Amino acid sequence: VLESIIGDYLGFIVLLFGLFCVAGNIVLEGDLVGTPKLNVLLLLIGTALSGWIGTTGASMVMIRPLIRANKWRQRKAQIVIFFIFLVSNIGGCLTPVGDPPLLMGFNNGVGFFWSLNLLPVMLLNVAILLLLFFIIDNNAYKKDVADGLKPETSEEKKKLRLAGAHNIIFMIVIVAAVILSGVLPQQVPFFAKGIHFYGEVELSYASILEMVMILAAAFLSFHTTKKEVREENHFTWDAIQEVAVLFIGIFITMIPALLILKARGSELGIERPWQFFWMTGFLSSFLDNTPTYLVFFNTAGGDAVHLMTDWTETLSAISAGAVFMGAVTYIGNAPNFMVRSIAEDQGVKMPSFFGYMLWSVGILFPCFTLITYLFFM
Repeated sequence: VLESIIGDYLGFIVLLFGLFCVAGNIVLEGDLVGTPKLNVLLLLIGTALSGWIGTTGASMVMIRPLIRANKWRQRKAQIVIFFIFLVSNIGGCLTPVGDPPLLMGFNNGVGFFWSLNLLPVMLLNVAILLLLFFIIDNNAYKKDVADGLKPETSEEKKKLRLAGAHNIIFMIVIVAAVILSGVLPQQVPFFAKGIHFYGEVELSYASILEMVMILAAAFLSFHTTKKEVREENHFTWDAIQEVAVLFIGIFITMIPALLILKARGSELGIERPWQFFWMTGFLSSFLDNTPTYLVFFNTAGGDAVHLMTDWTETLSAISAGAVFMGAVTYIGNAPNFMVRSIAEDQGVKMPSFFGYMLWSVGILFPCFTLITYLFFM
């Protein structure tokens, strides 16, 4: 339990806290009217950002402008649901910065740009999901307009402007801290050592440096941004508090499941890429996708060079399963729950846990079945 809290949860929650704080100080001002075409564009921008500032960073930057643009609409839960699918999960598959499982692969020898092998899989998923979203959202939009709803527009049209834009620097600092935590222990032996707590529980100096950089970025972000920016963003601490409480429970209760999987995973008889894709994905939907990725990475041999060359299809299946299927439940990936919490805090009525799963299983599983036949069979 101590190892899980210090070695995993502490770094996890500090990273989410830092991204939450910095993103809360960035606001896209101007007249954005939530139409299906604009929503598709914002989803596309967020998905592209996810691979480079992380799914959490992109989610926190993009969710508030999207909700604000659609504030006038009544039927808008589908907008947030597809946002979770695309921005909070699928978009993070292209770099180790995008999603923690890929960072774990990078720390174990997978090349930084190797994840670009997933670009065709991602593009197909994004194209299908955006098309489905446009059809669903356009239908809901027409019903809202038919009910007499219309956006509130000011007489003088406001130009789009990014308030708090200097916080992009702090976002880059956080991304750099994450990369350094993976690179430094391999390059400088000192950073592989750490502070000893109990038994084999240690907190490495690389992790300490990462957390110091992230907390410093969050502190400076708050003290260099006007309070009015956060007020315009409707910034509250509720979302990060919920995530902190929920995920400490998840991190502790998933320990037995991960230990069993680590000890007996090789007995599951998983050999084909499609098997790795679905098993990694299924478990990532309910457990933390980072250790799940590592378990199946090692089940496939654990040799990064071999997996990147001779077993590229298998490594792609493990990576895609861990990243994509984090979208199946609210707890599959931390940004999912944060986005849901922010949306509800701003008046969007979101489906329950199992209600959300009806959406994810009904929409995502046919997509995942298609990519299984096209890429992993």
